[in-house]
Amino acid sequence: MSDWISLLPFIAAVFIVASSGAVFMPGAWYRSLEKPSWTPPDWLFAPAWTVLYVMIAIAGWLVWKSDGLGPALWVWIVNLVLNGAWSWLMFGRRQIGAALVDAVGMFVTIVAFMVLAWPSSETATWLFAPYLAWVAFATALNASILSRNRATT
Repeated sequence: MSDWISLLPFIAAVFIVASSGAVFMPGAWYRSLEKPSWTPPDWLFAPAWTVLYVMIAIAGWLVWKSDGLGPALWVWIVNLVLNGAWSWLMFGRRQIGAALVDAVGMFVTIVAFMVLAWPSSETATWLFAPYLAWVAFATALNASILSRNRATT
């Protein structure tokens, strides 16, 4: 049981990052932007991110249990910072281009985490695979929104 208690700080860290999405919500400005036809419905984002955040927390915890505060966990932390910054940049600051740069940074740190985590926890690596796919999609969506709304940003 005490082993599972050590997961709590990872869940708390991810919860803090996830709260940026609740603080900086899309709102009327985002709804007014031109978006591609393949934009997911708004209702999909909360459940998708909830599942991803749980997986992110577990992956970080697994790597910590195996390696402690090593390179993979430092990359995990940097990724969380970038993840939390995206909502602030996109919805808080309305900086679509800066949010795109942040999304690319998230993608890079996800890949780096997966490479660094693989030797110590294949499970942690696989837990990040859906996150990688989602962020790749979200980055493409961000880029499309930027290109469609250049005149208004």
